[in-house]
Amino acid sequence: MTKTRSVVMFIALLTGVLMLFFANVFVGSADIPLREAFGAVFGAENSASDILRKIRIPRALAAMLLGGALSLSGYLLQTFFHNPIAGPFVLGVSSGAKLVVAVTMIFSAGFFGSLSSAVMILSAFIGSMLSLGFVLLVSRKLKQMSMLVVCGVMTGYICSAVTDFLVTFADDSDIVNLHDWSMGTFSGMNMDNVRVIFVFVLAGVAGAFLISKPVGAYMLGESYAGSMGVNIKLLKVLLIVLSGLLSAAVTAFAGPVSFVGIAVPHIIRVLFRTSKPLLMIPACFLGGSIFCMLCDMIARTVFAPTELSISTVTAVFGAPVVILIMLKRKRGEI
Repeated sequence: MTKTRSVVMFIALLTGVLMLFFANVFVGSADIPLREAFGAVFGAENSASDILRKIRIPRALAAMLLGGALSLSGYLLQTFFHNPIAGPFVLGVSSGAKLVVAVTMIFSAGFFGSLSSAVMILSAFIGSMLSLGFVLLVSRKLKQMSMLVVCGVMTGYICSAVTDFLVTFADDSDIVNLHDWSMGTFSGMNMDNVRVIFVFVLAGVAGAFLISKPVGAYMLGESYAGSMGVNIKLLKVLLIVLSGLLSAAVTAFAGPVSFVGIAVPHIIRVLFRTSKPLLMIPACFLGGSIFCMLCDMIARTVFAPTELSISTVTAVFGAPVVILIMLKRKRGEI
């Protein structure tokens, strides 16, 4: 029954990804006839081709890849901390990455002009690792996981405040555009960005699959994992590095996106009724893709031509899930 349920759920997730991808491509503020839209997607040159190929398709692909990466990053962090409330946004990882990216862009703009995608991701990765390092240091001093989460939230607020200060007083016209990025957005994507995103996300997903077996043992307890021959220290390092890489890719291109890394893994656990890494890794990725593509479509269409930040929409749907998790933990259900 469990196997049948998993197969059905994967089919549903894949169907949802495909449906939302095409919905994001065909639905928008510009009214494009369906025949022209299909023709442009499959190579025809018409009035809709530029809008679809240069704006909507790259944006939909970015939302798909980055949403999946963020959800998987949250799952890896939750596994590391043994806590379903842990996530890149809540622990301040995304905010730390945002701060270092903003600093890099501001202080290098006058010397090098625009930065490459690789430098952006490297900056975000460094920021992620610095934030996670601080959280890990605090975790050794605190016995209650709830206090660790509070510490992560405060760290995020501090990093966000410093970033907002830098962005507000930046003079360069390109840096001023960081304001939208700092709020979280999938706009402005192009196929070159998508190619870079794909490489880094593929590396993170492949790494997660490679450690899925030791992660399964680690979830049963460090003592049990050690008795099974798992190198606990190496596994912890890999969990941190992979989660940092995935969240860095998201922050570098889309800015901080809230609640996806917490809400989606919890929803997937409920749907699949399992925590097996070999199932959770692809399911979390697909679930994150669906969640972010849906939220992005809402963000750009509901109040068109005005566009909401992606974090505004993800918070509306994700925050109630987090509250539900906290209530369940209070009752001892999870």
